[in-house]
Amino acid sequence: MTCINPTTEEPLPTPPFTTEQEVENILLRAGESFQTWRRTSLTRRSAPMKSAAIVLRRQRDTLAKLMALEMGKPLLAGEQEVEKCAWTCDYFSDHAHEMLEPQETPTDAARSYVRYDPLGPVLAIMPWNFPFWQVFRFAAPALLAGNVGVLKHAPNVPGCALAIEAIFTEAGFPPGVFSSILIPNERAAAVIRHPAIRAVTLTGSERAGMAVAAEAGKALKKTVLELGGSDSFIVLEDVDVEAVAKAAAAARCVNGGQSCIAAKRFIVVESVAEAFETALTRAMGELIVGDPMQRATQIGPMARLDLLKNLHAQVEASISAGTRLLLGGKRLPRIGYFYAPTVLAGVRPGMAAFDEETFGPVAAVIRCRDSADAVRLANLSRFGLGTSIWTKNLALAESMAGEIEAGCVFINGAVKSDARLPFGGIKNSGYGRELATEGMREFVNIKTVWVK
Repeated sequence: MTCINPTTEEPLPTPPFTTEQEVENILLRAGESFQTWRRTSLTRRSAPMKSAAIVLRRQRDTLAKLMALEMGKPLLAGEQEVEKCAWTCDYFSDHAHEMLEPQETPTDAARSYVRYDPLGPVLAIMPWNFPFWQVFRFAAPALLAGNVGVLKHAPNVPGCALAIEAIFTEAGFPPGVFSSILIPNERAAAVIRHPAIRAVTLTGSERAGMAVAAEAGKALKKTVLELGGSDSFIVLEDVDVEAVAKAAAAARCVNGGQSCIAAKRFIVVESVAEAFETALTRAMGELIVGDPMQRATQIGPMARLDLLKNLHAQVEASISAGTRLLLGGKRLPRIGYFYAPTVLAGVRPGMAAFDEETFGPVAAVIRCRDSADAVRLANLSRFGLGTSIWTKNLALAESMAGEIEAGCVFINGAVKSDARLPFGGIKNSGYGRELATEGMREFVNIKTVWVK
């Protein structure tokens, strides 16, 4: 395993990779555990999930510090992530019964209905940017549905991976119901092919999604992919520019900008564009960049050096193509992978800041003529994860929402994931849904029962 503290650039103690024989044993145990777990009543499955919420809240401070060490998340953000995981465990424990209740449908039969049965062991290939939330938003509904989980986490957050497994163990889940395997990305294909694995869920890059989908497709295994995003943040002419600019800075820099649903392309009607650029530049410049262990810090370091270099290359390419640099645009002169909050204006299609996903604190401002032009520009992307629309004209915004090519549209609010609502994208942002009833039913056998 490779784990570098992104704040100090010093190596962290890391566990060894899971050997091939150990992986084989874990997968076989998962298959065996599934046979018992699937027959465990939902009431009894809910009890340890409720306990997991308790364990998460009890360990909140420790887990937040672990995230700060391994991937640079500020403490406050880490604490909020842990609480969100705990709340999601509680939510699905309370609502799984209604989501999985058989659905009666009148037909020519004496009785006909649809039931929701678990699939089996699900491989979860998860990223480093929300190392607890990404896992729990899969695991809570999947395990309550009767599946078992095998986690292959990102190689730079091994401590988080082992901590998650320990949380489920301490909460009282039987052995084999949730396991972590520490393997490099190159060994994931063999795990996907393993006969014990029945389905795969991945949150990650386009490249990773294509590779996983191809491998799973060869074995005809179900996949859910939550991939990258270049979310648009549309600002119409009737808004309070100062207030929306502050919301824009927060939406761009959530998790240091290292989030698939962070706002990235700010599409602003021409009449307020100059005022918005000024206000956004001021708001971005006021954000506190620093040591994630300090509670006042709002933006920590980027998680890895290669990510910082790639982001800077995108900024430089956009400037060379004609965009205007209003703020930042450089690595900060200090130890750690810190990148200055950056604002680019005059961004157009064909520039890296428009066409690609910028995974860091870089805001790209694009001017548009009107609401119709804003929708056109928002859709002029290979991604389709989320969009937020800011206006006082709610009827217009809801009409625009119907035209937006994305998995979710938020009006006068930043895009976020919520256990009560389905989450996922279209186009190169992936397919399938997590969370809510739709997410609960992704990893079940939707089975028709017809009785004469």
